Amino acid sequence: MKRTRISLILLIMLIFIPACTIFVGGPDYPDTPIAVSTEAFISLQDEIKAAVSAGAINGEVTIIMSEVQLTSYLAFKLTTDSTPMFTDPQVYLRDGQMRIFGKTQQGYFAANMRIVLTVGPDENGNPELQLTSADFGPFPLPDGLNKAITAIIEEAYTGALGPVATGFRITTITIADGLMMINGKIR
Repeated sequence: MKRTRISLILLIMLIFIPACTIFVGGPDYPDTPIAVSTEAFISLQDEIKAAVSAGAINGEVTIIMSEVQLTSYLAFKLTTDSTPMFTDPQVYLRDGQMRIFGKTQQGYFAANMRIVLTVGPDENGNPELQLTSADFGPFPLPDGLNKAITAIIEEAYTGALGPVATGFRITTITIADGLMMINGKIR
């Protein structure tokens, strides 16, 4: 009887464990979650168009992006990838840094992750990202992390600005109090 019970428990575990994901830790998300919304995604695109239109008149462009807009944009971009590096993004803009939180999974194990970046213009007026720190919980850092994150953000930059990106030179990027302000000039 006891042997049958143990066999039954083991059988049930073998059936249900593959359907489960086991959370193994990682950095905690901040207490204030950022909601993803289609409206924020669209408002970012509208604000960029308006800033570029104004820049066509005076040659200077100022784009202000909020945490909600960037979180929404990144969330929508990640849904188009069949194997995203992470899911459930949260982008926080504080103290000169961009902090990106998300969830990553390897096999049956899931963990929270955090990537901290500093963002500024390079000598050509394009965004330059410096990876300050990365924490993928108990998982090893993915190969090519810096290149992958840089590619995601650069794609977001060029995708958000569209064809204007080639005619726009960034002069400064300031991050503070939940906002990222990009100043630049039309080339």
